Amino acid sequence: MKRTAVESTSIALVGYDDESRTLEIQFVHGGVYQYGSVPAEVHDRLLAAGSKGAFFREEIRDVYECFKVPKRLLRR
Repeated sequence: MKRTAVESTSIALVGYDDESRTLEIQFVHGGVYQYGSVPAEVHDRLLAAGSKGAFFREEIRDVYECFKVPKRLLRR
């Protein structure tokens, strides 16, 4: 999944897979999480948000099921 760097104090990279509707977020602290069944519109709105962290907290966290991607599964 291709990830895009974003300007944020909490989020470093954002990726999205249209086919599986998976949103992937890498936080500045280094953790990478995948969120399932996320509509493409939510991904687009996240990228356009003035505050990506606030949008994440209000529209994604605790709304979509997620799991932390183990470091061993991340591409180097």
